[in-house]
Amino acid sequence: MELPLLLSGPIIRRVDTSGVVIWIATSRRFQIGAELFHIECSGQKYSYKLLSDIAETQTLRLGKRLYINLITIKPTTALFPTNTLLGYNLLFSRRSTTVDLNSFGLLEQNHPHSIVYGNLKYPSFYINSGENGSILYGSCNKLHGKGNHSLASADLHLEEEFTNLKERPHSLFLLGDQIYADDVPDPVFPVITELHKKLVGNNEDLTVVDYRLSEPHLKDSINKINGRQFIMEYLCQFSSRNASNHMMKFGEYAALYLLSWAPQLWDYAVEQGYIAGFSDQLEKDQIHFVFPKEEQHLPQHQKELKQLQKRYDEQWWEVQENLHVLPKISRLLANTPTYMMLDDHDITDDLYLSYNWKRNVWNSPLGRHVVANGLGAYWAFQGWGNCPDSYSPSFLRMVKRYCYTFSVGTVEYKNWIERLWNYDSWHFVAPTEPKAIFLDTRTIRSYQSPPRPVKLGNTMEETPRGPNLIGSEGWVKLTDLLQQSGWSSGEKLIVNSPAPFYGVGLIESSLDSYVHPLRTLGIPIHEMIDYEAWKYNGEGFTQFINKIIEWNPSHCFILSGDVHYASNVRSHIKTNQEKEATILQFTSSPIQNMSFSGIWGSLVKGAIWLNTLKRKKKEINRYCDSSYQLVMDDHPLDSTPVHWTESIRYLSTEKGHIIETNNNLGLIQFTPDSVQNKLLQYKDLEKHEVAFERVNLNKHNGT
Repeated sequence: MELPLLLSGPIIRRVDTSGVVIWIATSRRFQIGAELFHIECSGQKYSYKLLSDIAETQTLRLGKRLYINLITIKPTTALFPTNTLLGYNLLFSRRSTTVDLNSFGLLEQNHPHSIVYGNLKYPSFYINSGENGSILYGSCNKLHGKGNHSLASADLHLEEEFTNLKERPHSLFLLGDQIYADDVPDPVFPVITELHKKLVGNNEDLTVVDYRLSEPHLKDSINKINGRQFIMEYLCQFSSRNASNHMMKFGEYAALYLLSWAPQLWDYAVEQGYIAGFSDQLEKDQIHFVFPKEEQHLPQHQKELKQLQKRYDEQWWEVQENLHVLPKISRLLANTPTYMMLDDHDITDDLYLSYNWKRNVWNSPLGRHVVANGLGAYWAFQGWGNCPDSYSPSFLRMVKRYCYTFSVGTVEYKNWIERLWNYDSWHFVAPTEPKAIFLDTRTIRSYQSPPRPVKLGNTMEETPRGPNLIGSEGWVKLTDLLQQSGWSSGEKLIVNSPAPFYGVGLIESSLDSYVHPLRTLGIPIHEMIDYEAWKYNGEGFTQFINKIIEWNPSHCFILSGDVHYASNVRSHIKTNQEKEATILQFTSSPIQNMSFSGIWGSLVKGAIWLNTLKRKKKEINRYCDSSYQLVMDDHPLDSTPVHWTESIRYLSTEKGHIIETNNNLGLIQFTPDSVQNKLLQYKDLEKHEVAFERVNLNKHNGT
């Protein structure tokens, strides 16, 4: 059976009055055209006026049956209109036949893969140009994540408001971990390995990258369920604790993206018999055991067998729960201009965590290879559509030439590795209102810092500082990019940072009396909370503050994710140069990867709720001393040299909470004078909202 012609998409990407970019993946090469319509609404009746049928399409062949297409619809004469409903259709021509989206059932209201809302003929969107508007944002979407998928709630929100542009979001910001390449569920791993062969082929020979993969044990385990943990740790030098099914080949990364965004390949996988139960996989010898079924290891093997079967069944149940909402996710992406920034799990856990991590992986041929594949897949499935013009013709040629053969060891391969490892311009500015700059907090880090003194209980020691998430050269590039975008000082600005500026470290410091006893009892706090944040490098934290002050927006809004909880923070900063800035940070996470579950999660949540009672309406004060240590203190001594002082206040929800740990998607709503953050959640097939307090932007220093 042939692969479906449409593999994933359409997804609306970068949108402004001069062009509309649409991404779609196909299994065949097509000549793709497009039509853009102005939709007039009169009650329940709609009329459609053709605005443009001028389309420029770029198509890259990334495998024997994988084509990534980027279609840009251009205006015929004037610019595209703003604040009005627009619809689009795509036309696919091959040989003498032309079909459109309706030919695949996508425009049929009752089709299970429909991407239209209500009685509309086409998927729709609008270009916002005013100070009123709504933006969806979030991060952390794991295929087998626990809890209900919050992107489904956004689809229901659009279903309610698709013609009401006052309430309909004009953009979706995905802030990292759109896939979990290092944490792939057992039942899905064989599906991916089969799809990889269909989509890309078998030309990518990993034994040429690392000869040790030819050894019988590794040659046997690498393509089996649960068979890659040792390979990723010792051959790649990765640090992921859940790497037993880690993506390695380019086609595997590609298949994971396609399975995460659209239902078509799932239908194909079912028809092809790629999906099987644990006993079937066991019978086909497709499961790797740490302890082989040998007499001397039999007790351990039997225990491992039970553990793997339990894990397999639990993960398959979680995957099935998410598959039910995949058509909703596909419809949301087809109707909302979407911008995406990478974080570590898009490639591997802890990507570029430290200087030693980066050096060790670069010096490992296999680790170097896998990171390049992850970055290349990120570009094809996410990065390219953010700002197509930022990628030079030579970059596209580099991708095209290597992906034509996937031949390791060639000149094309060496260019692929070096170009992707050294690429330092993943950041971009989205042409939204307000303008939004997306920070790459992974690939332009700097690491040189003295050790940081820490005290845990009665133990005092030195520990490495966290990385500076953006080095000095990175800030120069970001400033230039912001100026080139047309943004001006004195305007509102959204800063999208995958890692929160005000992260979980701040909460932990205020929870010391609660969290420390849990840690000393051996509760795996570190596995439930990611401590990688801006605060662990005080110099980098200060650089961020100085840049905000230098840019001087009228209001600065930081949107972030990563930490698997949602919160709102308002901060007022005063520097030693007598300059001031007020920052509002809105954090939404996870989209689909609830961490605070089970008994340990309940204990941590209990600690958080207890602390909520203390922190509501209360200021937290701190300062940065001359050695860039962040010190919690209301009033530094007059003799203490400081870089800046800060007053922070958590904003509460309508129920008085300062934190939300269930799966959620942020919905930030702007007016000229205020901003409010809401969280959309999906429960019992319905949309639910959690609203934080509205912030009056005219009120000076609202902390």
